[in-house]
Amino acid sequence: MAETLQKDRQNKTPLSKDLEENTRWLKKKLGVGESYDIILREMNIGGVKAALLFVDGLTNDQIFTRILDHMADLEREGMTINTFRKLFYRHVPYTEVSQADNLEDVVEKVLSGPQALLIDGEEKAIIIDARIYPVRQPEEPDLERVVRGSRDGFTETLVFNTALIRRRVRDPRLRMEILQAGTRSKTDIVICFLQDVANADLVDSIKEKIKHIEIDGLPMAEKAVEELITPGSYWNPFPRVRYTERPDVAAMHLLEGHVLVLVDTSPSVMIAPATYFHHLQHAEEYRQSPAVGVWLRAVRFVGVAISIFLLPLWLLAAMHPELLPPALSFIGPKKIGAIPLIIQFIIAEFAVDMVRLATIHTPTSLSTAISLIAALLIGDIAISVGLFAPEVILYTTVAALGTFLTPSYELSLANRLVRLFLLAAVALLGLPGFIIGLLATLAILVATRSFGVPYMWPLIPFNWNAMKKVLVRSPVPIDNIRPSILHPRDKYRQSAPEPARKRRE
Repeated sequence: MAETLQKDRQNKTPLSKDLEENTRWLKKKLGVGESYDIILREMNIGGVKAALLFVDGLTNDQIFTRILDHMADLEREGMTINTFRKLFYRHVPYTEVSQADNLEDVVEKVLSGPQALLIDGEEKAIIIDARIYPVRQPEEPDLERVVRGSRDGFTETLVFNTALIRRRVRDPRLRMEILQAGTRSKTDIVICFLQDVANADLVDSIKEKIKHIEIDGLPMAEKAVEELITPGSYWNPFPRVRYTERPDVAAMHLLEGHVLVLVDTSPSVMIAPATYFHHLQHAEEYRQSPAVGVWLRAVRFVGVAISIFLLPLWLLAAMHPELLPPALSFIGPKKIGAIPLIIQFIIAEFAVDMVRLATIHTPTSLSTAISLIAALLIGDIAISVGLFAPEVILYTTVAALGTFLTPSYELSLANRLVRLFLLAAVALLGLPGFIIGLLATLAILVATRSFGVPYMWPLIPFNWNAMKKVLVRSPVPIDNIRPSILHPRDKYRQSAPEPARKRRE
């Protein structure tokens, strides 16, 4: 790593003492005069020539006007000697100030938002971070709403997101290391972890993967980063990281020993590693009493299971009624309709996704109307003319409700693909097809890893103590052990029991 840094420094162009030479290089590199928003202002500070370089729209005008007002009052006698040192340490009345000794760093800083002040006769530039971004205020995320709890959420501005986490975890051992990826976009990426809790190998692995990203830009932000740091999973539909837009959820995972990846311009924070069961948890369960949380989690688990298995099992029963016991002989369509059942289900699944996409792309004031048209008119007419069996519409609707019950949007889409796969397997092979499809899906889940962590843990490999916490929402006073699969440096979240403390010592 040291050799790489040394080579990078050797390849960069050092600042010259000649201000005109520096500005000539910067004008050519940044296209000053060609790009209207790149501004190079030549000025005089206490009788010394200087140049101010910044991006219009990313500069906080109020702050910078005050800085320039102060510099305009500087006397010539006090500035002709040690100009850089006097400006940097005394006459730039702002907190976030740094130095740059090469032109490439000046370009990189300016394009990120800060302003560069170059001084004639000096081989360093002053970087003033008085930047401002077009931002929105933290709002409750639409996908993770709770009845009772905080209403703030991550935004597209990285510094806001790190502040929301710092507000909840005021630990001096909380580390937020910034990296950049994308040869053209220079996207800021922050690795967030608790230094004395998170596994060091996990942190190093994620940082190395990000450092080795070789691509021109990351316009899709966190999703592009996920695909680049989790190679080999492109066609695996199951998400290997968890996304959240809630600072409280992110802070909770930090305290467990997870690592957060924050990407500038994205309101979604990646949580790594993540198992299948991490995607089934929701903040609402922890905002209610433990008894209510247990019930909510049970309803959620049942809903997710229904979203996957209800349609394949009903199709299997409809195609092979001899498999049903007499007590369940009522299951199955009285009239199949003019279209085969498997085609009906495929059309219904397409219709659900069409309605979902249409709702996303429709103005909010019309989205309800779109849903009513799809649910009442299209479905009712399809049954009335005999194209669809009523049960197909009923069970597809119930399965869709189960899909929407899934807390993780990414997992809900993966489960939908599994449902379609099982439907196709049942339609082709009947009961053997269902069994083969189920085993194939389970094999994919077992083979999946999230940064080295088995995706089905704690079910496979089985860990009863951890499985109890998955099935039952534990009360906070007894939930004092971090997940062992993360290999945290500090195992206990609360004071360890006396026997355990002695063993640890």
